[in-house]
Amino acid sequence: MKFLKRVFAFYINSSIHVALAVVALLAITVLEYNLTIVKPFWGFLFLASLTGYNFVKYAKVAGLHHRSLTQSLRLIQIFSAVCFALLVYFSLQLRIEVLLLTVGFGMATFLYAVPVIRSKNLRNLSGIKIFVVAFVWAGVSVILPFVASEVAITADVFLTFFQRIFIVVALILPFEIRDVPYDGLNLKTLPQQFGVKNTKLLGLFILLSCLGIEFFKEYSEAPYLLSLLVFCVVLGWLLVISKTRQTRYFASFWIEGLPILWLLLYLLFQVF
Repeated sequence: MKFLKRVFAFYINSSIHVALAVVALLAITVLEYNLTIVKPFWGFLFLASLTGYNFVKYAKVAGLHHRSLTQSLRLIQIFSAVCFALLVYFSLQLRIEVLLLTVGFGMATFLYAVPVIRSKNLRNLSGIKIFVVAFVWAGVSVILPFVASEVAITADVFLTFFQRIFIVVALILPFEIRDVPYDGLNLKTLPQQFGVKNTKLLGLFILLSCLGIEFFKEYSEAPYLLSLLVFCVVLGWLLVISKTRQTRYFASFWIEGLPILWLLLYLLFQVF
């Protein structure tokens, strides 16, 4: 049992779970628009998400405690290094346009973690953190696959892009609620500025807006709309029950895993 707990903790802490969530969002875009994506791109996005998140989470910690890292953190460092090597391998098989756009999103991730503006990074700039993450997730899961498949970006795609930004913002809100006791007041997160209750109401409004955007698209299929509806209902419920004191994996497993559930629902509704 202890071994399984350690494996599960490594799965969460090494960002495998969140990387799978990003890939799930990519798969939803591919299914919605019937895109054809080369196989290396799937591995590339998974590894880029994993190494990017590990950099954001552990760069500062590793820099401060590089001589006294715990065994689990050292293992994550080694794992991330191997993943980065594989990332380079997959990147050599992709078009230059895809790599350049990825570098752009990667820079946003880099600036999120590394202080460059008055000794501050993007995470520490008041109120901007949540929107940086949402923009990057939406960009790599909606815009990037169109560039990779060389398909023109239409008005519907832009609507999906903004829809995805709203979804990711709603996904992050339970994390912001959890972090209220730990975040500095200078961060000015949504729960700090509006309170936990009003943040939940804002999240529900955002989810309703996501559903509303769907009706402005020129083309919308029933399986996607139904899966989006169920996804928004589940996320809305989890947002409502979110607290500042959460169980250990409420946000890092259940909330972050919701895009995977959305993909499974989409596939299920396509069958029927």
